[in-house]
Amino acid sequence: MDPNRIIQALKGTIDPNLRIAAENELNQSYKIINFAPTLLQIIVSEQVEFPVRQAAAIYLKNMVSQYWQDREPSLGEVIFPFNIHENDRQQIRDHIVEGIIRCPESIRAQLTMCLRAIIKHDFPGRWTTIVDKMDVYLQSQNSGSWYGSLLALYQLVKTYEYRNADEREPLLAAMQIFLPRIQHLIGQLMADATIFSVLIQKQILKIFHALVQYSLPLQLINNTVMTQWMEILRAIMDRDIPAETLEVDEDDRPELAWWKCKKWALRIITRLFERYGSPGNVTKEYYEFADFFLKTYSVGIQQVLLKVVDQYRQKQYVTPRVLQQCLNYLNQGLSHSLTWKQMKPHAQTICQEVIFPLMCYKDEDEKLWQEDPYEYIRMKFNLYDDHALPATAAQSLLCKAARKRKEVLPQMMEFCHQILINPSADPRKKDGALHCIGALAELLLKKRMYREQMELMLQNYVFPLLNSPMGYLRARSCWVLHNFSPLRFHDELVLRNAVELVKQDLVEDKEMPVKVEAAIALQTLVSNQEQAKLYIRPYIRPVMQELLHVVKETENDDLTNVIQKMICEYNQEVAAIAVDMTQNLAEIFTRVLQSEEYEENEDKTVMALGILSTIDTILTVMEDHKEITQQLEGICLQVIGLVLQKPIIGMAEFYEEILSLAFGLTCQTISPQMWQLLGVLFEVFQHDCFDYFTDMMPLLHNYITVDTDMLLSNPKHLEVIYSMCKKVLTIDAGEDAECHAAKLLEVIILQCRGRGIDQCIPLFVEAVLERLMLGVKSSELRTMCLQVAIAALYYNPALLIHTLDNMHFPHNPQPITAHFINQWMNDTEFFLGLHDRKMCIIGLSVMMELPSRPAALEGVAAQIIPSILLLFLGLKHLYASRLINKPDLLARAGAQDEDQNEEIPSDEDEVNENRNAMQQQSSMPTGQGGDDDDEDEEDYWDDDGFEGTPLEEYSTPLDYDNGEDEYQFFTAALLRVQNTDTAWYQCLTAPLSDDQKKQLQEIYSISQQRRSTTAKGQW
Repeated sequence: MDPNRIIQALKGTIDPNLRIAAENELNQSYKIINFAPTLLQIIVSEQVEFPVRQAAAIYLKNMVSQYWQDREPSLGEVIFPFNIHENDRQQIRDHIVEGIIRCPESIRAQLTMCLRAIIKHDFPGRWTTIVDKMDVYLQSQNSGSWYGSLLALYQLVKTYEYRNADEREPLLAAMQIFLPRIQHLIGQLMADATIFSVLIQKQILKIFHALVQYSLPLQLINNTVMTQWMEILRAIMDRDIPAETLEVDEDDRPELAWWKCKKWALRIITRLFERYGSPGNVTKEYYEFADFFLKTYSVGIQQVLLKVVDQYRQKQYVTPRVLQQCLNYLNQGLSHSLTWKQMKPHAQTICQEVIFPLMCYKDEDEKLWQEDPYEYIRMKFNLYDDHALPATAAQSLLCKAARKRKEVLPQMMEFCHQILINPSADPRKKDGALHCIGALAELLLKKRMYREQMELMLQNYVFPLLNSPMGYLRARSCWVLHNFSPLRFHDELVLRNAVELVKQDLVEDKEMPVKVEAAIALQTLVSNQEQAKLYIRPYIRPVMQELLHVVKETENDDLTNVIQKMICEYNQEVAAIAVDMTQNLAEIFTRVLQSEEYEENEDKTVMALGILSTIDTILTVMEDHKEITQQLEGICLQVIGLVLQKPIIGMAEFYEEILSLAFGLTCQTISPQMWQLLGVLFEVFQHDCFDYFTDMMPLLHNYITVDTDMLLSNPKHLEVIYSMCKKVLTIDAGEDAECHAAKLLEVIILQCRGRGIDQCIPLFVEAVLERLMLGVKSSELRTMCLQVAIAALYYNPALLIHTLDNMHFPHNPQPITAHFINQWMNDTEFFLGLHDRKMCIIGLSVMMELPSRPAALEGVAAQIIPSILLLFLGLKHLYASRLINKPDLLARAGAQDEDQNEEIPSDEDEVNENRNAMQQQSSMPTGQGGDDDDEDEEDYWDDDGFEGTPLEEYSTPLDYDNGEDEYQFFTAALLRVQNTDTAWYQCLTAPLSDDQKKQLQEIYSISQQRRSTTAKGQW
């Protein structure tokens, strides 16, 4: 393969004028043997221009990700798809690690991705030598090879990072060699603070983190090894950062290798403590290790972290991530008396001088508020934003400390109170005090001593700030009210005042962050306070209009939830503005979808989903207002059209929501426009039938049941629905989708019984029995396929038997009738829920009465009535369970204590009780704590025995109050058999035991009771 030809083609891909010709050249060459290894040669060659090497690296990465894995031809295809030839693969395996070592960083990134893909497919099977190769470079005296070989090792460890412990053997075998190597190397480098040394240390820490973060291999890391690593981690956290780093811009400092080293060391430390080192909080295999970790390391590590936190307190620079992880470690330490005793003398200082300042409004907040208030809102609502991380960790630490350690809450409340009562206190400190109190609201409301004072606190310190000249204090006050919205107000005027002030901040304030907090506060007050709901009722139109305006401006998804909840609270009042609101929401949706940054911004998708969900809420609330629903239909169809007309890839994530909208528009009546939509959906279905068929199901059910006359007036309608079901049952769409397809066919048969769809029955039955003959794993799909044929039997017995007798499948030359009957009889116990059991009973009753009985039926005669009795027994349990109101779970839990106390005495661990409970459970003798012995007998009466099946929500005429009564249907059929065919009646009833005869008599009695009562709704 001529490298120069490839170099010229790669060079052409960089030039817009030559790109198409160059890409064609590469597309014609990439399948030629030796193409991929030549690319690797170009990548590592320093004689080739850098942009060409970069283009080659990207091309090789794409080739490896697509064509490395051996692939078989697709179903029905003869030609094997292209794979990189094994000779070429071997050449790449031989040289890629060297490539990673030798190449500059931007090219190295592409090669490490290649390496990850190769390891995933070839290690250990085809490529055990990678271990030897990395080992050679790690032991090399040439330190230049260390970093690249560590990057290669990282790819190996990352490949196994989330695998179960039993799947990690190949990695652990390799790490027996590498773990001592990298530990020795990092120990050697600790004294060297140069950038080269620190980058290698950071990479070693990343490898160790990936090794231990999902499961801790104790066979590899015993206590001695762990002690060596913990000492390294402690030293990294304890060492000073070079003074010259302070000359770097503060925003860029977190990216410096020295800080990243601390960040990775801390990630390992906190992970080890939280997941493996916290007694009572770990799985059984880590019990011993947890005790050892707590006693041996937790205090020593915490001492160093307290030092880091104190450096931050003294205004020395600490990166947000490092500070966050330190606070998370302290949070974990609160649960253990050992770590708490060490922390306790510092707790007040930490709360007041570390946590409190983090919870105050800062210069960077002010800068962002002024320059980009919308970005400020996004940042405040994104808990994973880097700037928000320390404040979130601080809040979490404060709340847990206040909940678990009794000294913390009174000290902190007194501290905040002193700030609030001081008229000359810094407004930012007032923000911090309110932030602390609001964060503790849930705890304060559980303690009578504080609960009684909260109304006064709101009145004296929060209400005045709702009119503060400083926007951030108005926003904070709204946020505090939102957190205290469940408070039981004694003075109605105080509540009225709160609602009025928050409404004012929503409708009249000029600052968008204030409006957002006011919106959420107003909704929580309305949802929690019946009186608040009454106060807002007269203002619902301006409130809803303002909410829409704020959503339009901010595209904040939390606010779409606010609107949905307000719609549900004020469904009557919303009727007057429902059309305007929906129009507004549709416009916002269109704008979000058509914005340039839509593709890259995940928040935009979440926002768009929220808007569709809000429109759906309006539709649901308005379902009894026919004239409004008609007006909403046009707007919703525009939205649906917008999604369906866009390219499939981008819009598929909205299908579930728009199908839900379409369902809402077809629940009462179906307009001509909605019937047209059925054809459009069929087109979409051709592309994505498997993924979205179950989402289409409620809508398709409406097309069948809401306007059956229109369904049958145009043969195309039934044809479309049948084609969808047939395709789902023919191509492997997964058993859930197949169950839904079979259910839809059953619904059509039952809905159209007596409506002349005889020509469809053979097609429907053939589709399900063909699927049944292919083999079915789950009993749900088996019974669902059988049920379609049973429904056809109920529709027209002669037609079904004729269809079965004339049906042959390639691998089974015999007529299918006998196979169907035997399969049905074997599976009667798997018909669960109300509808399926009822359908099965009715089907067996029809089968008993067939004038010309198939031979197979004679063979199973002795099973028919016992099967029916079992089904009736299931129904009896189910009817009984539905009549009994289930006891309220909350009531069972007992009334909540006035004061809920989770505090732990200083010398105790939070987790002692957990551990004891877990140990008691694990040591409980067999037979206690559960009826294990009776498990097999009880299988039939599991939850499914008492609950409806998931598909029962798709109702049929059989399920209506005036539907067929299965008791009367069966007893009438059996009496007719008794009167007309005594010999057959004997075959059916002779094998019954005395118990079974008694059950049969009981069914007769229930049938007569049902006949004599007109109140069928009771059953």
